[in-house]
Parts: sequence; structure tokens; C-alpha cells
Amino acid sequence: MTDIDLPVGAIYDGLVISAKSGFFTVHTEAGQVICRLRGRIKKKRLEDGFATIGDRVEIQVNEDQSGTINKIYPRSSVIAREAKHTRTRRYKNYNRREEAQLIVANPDQIVLVFACANPSPKPRMLDRYLVVAEANQIPVVICGNKSDLVSQAEAEAIFMPYEDLGYKVLLTSTINGAGITELAELLAGKISAFTGPSGVGKSSLLNAIQPGLGIAVGGVSQATTKGKHTTVHSQMFPLSSSGWIADTPGIRSLALYDMEPDELDAYFVEIAPFVADCEFSDCSHQHEPKCAVKSAVDTGTVSVRRYESYLAMRFGADSLNEEE
Repeated sequence: MTDIDLPVGAIYDGLVISAKSGFFTVHTEAGQVICRLRGRIKKKRLEDGFATIGDRVEIQVNEDQSGTINKIYPRSSVIAREAKHTRTRRYKNYNRREEAQLIVANPDQIVLVFACANPSPKPRMLDRYLVVAEANQIPVVICGNKSDLVSQAEAEAIFMPYEDLGYKVLLTSTINGAGITELAELLAGKISAFTGPSGVGKSSLLNAIQPGLGIAVGGVSQATTKGKHTTVHSQMFPLSSSGWIADTPGIRSLALYDMEPDELDAYFVEIAPFVADCEFSDCSHQHEPKCAVKSAVDTGTVSVRRYESYLAMRFGADSLNEEE
């Protein structure tokens, strides 16, 4: 449905900004329209997944001013996680594959917010987010928030090593305003998946960028993460600078979906260049002789902390939770 009287049968291109229980709010040049998927798109679920926030779609207006999504345009990128319950299904030319639970499509960047203190930083969680971003070739902005709680030297020691790896790093604070203007500029005109562990000040950061934005995002986040059986409601919020903030509750329980353990070294940007120089093509970088990655760790080219994070990710638990 829409508050605007649109011509029946009219076709518009639009952006999915909300997805809830099979209904999709699509932002078009003519206004916002509540849509359902056309049947043939539902049949393709196992191949492409349902529509999700960030999808660019074609819709057609129905007599009751609702819309039907006729087409989902190809995605440039997508963030997905393995569904909690995967099942074997039998279809022609289909054996078995993990089902993807789509989180956000076509993000221009992921903004990862971690605190300098209160709560303490969680580098392994940050590393896991970075692997997912690398695997999907999505640019990253790392925010070391609450930088006012520690000295400049302490904040830089925590987060600036990531800048040395090529990631954009901002030290931000809503108390003294550090980094707020620069962050706002980075969000302008883009779809940004904004995430991080609980208590790091995401809502306050968003409110500092645009009054009321953090309250809106936080309200949806709290409502959709309470209770075991609550459906995750993903939503995007407009920025006055023409960008969108994607509220993505699912990222907080992200697993390394559709990734083999021996692929992991390719997504640690400082480890990847050494892999081809290892003696063995299937080197795990753990115990093999003439391992170029271990040699890089020994010389300090690859940090011990990041190397240990890689080993934990490859040979330890493969899920991410806020207790890590």
C-alpha cells in the first residue's frame, strides 16, 4: 500500500528498505510501496534467496495500491549467513547446499563499531567481520568509538594496526565530537551496513550524525532481537545526506557462510601474499615446514595476534557471538 495514488499497472524501479514476514517496503521515485514477491521469484529461493533490504527491484502497482515485485536486479554484493536450520531438499539438478539467510544486499560499505573501552575491544570478533567483508569484497570503515575514555596513544594502539593493513579507521567520540564529521561524510550517498557488539555506542554515534537516527535504529534492533522465535526485521533508514543506514541484526550472529577452511587465509589481507610461497599447496600454516606465513610471523611482518586469530577461526569454533 502507499499514501500516494499510483496508476494501476504502473512499473517502477525501487530499493527494498524493509523486509518483514514476506512484505517488502520498496522506495521508488513515486513514493514507498508495500510489496509481495511474484510467485516465480519465490520458486527461485534456493538459488538466489528472497529479496532483502538493499535489493534493487522492479515493481508493478496493483489495484489496491500494493505492489508486486516482478524482478530482483543482479546484486553487486551481499552479506549472508548460514540459516540456523539447514535441510536437504530434492529438486531437479539440485542435491544439497547450505541455505543462505540474506542480511543485506548491495552494501557500499560495512561500518564496524567497536569501543576503545567499556566494553573492552573484541579483536577476534572484529577480525571475523573483516573476513566476511573481504570474502564479499565490501569496503570497511572501522570506528574505534568512545575514544574519550582512553588516551590517544591507547586508542591508536588498539585500532591503528588495522589502518596499516589498508582499512579505513576512525577514532570517534560523541562526547568530544572526534571523528563525527568525517564519519558523516563517509556515509553520504551510500548504503552502509552499520554494526558492532552491544554497548559500544552505535545509537549515540548515529544520533550524533543525524538527530533521532540512532533512536529509530535502536528501537527496531531491540524489538527484533528479543525472544527465540522473533522474526528478524531488517530495515534501512534514510540519511539527510541521501545515504541509507542498514540496520542488520543478523550480522551480530554471523557465521562464515559458504566458506571452506582452506580459503580463510585469502581473506586475511596480510597473510594472503605469503600463501603461494609455502612449500605445500595445502599448507595450513600451523605446523608444516618451510611455511612462508609462519616465517612472516617470526619476522613480525604478520602480527602474532592476527595469526592467532586466523588459527582460532580456521581450527576453532566457526560461529561469532557477542561473548567472544
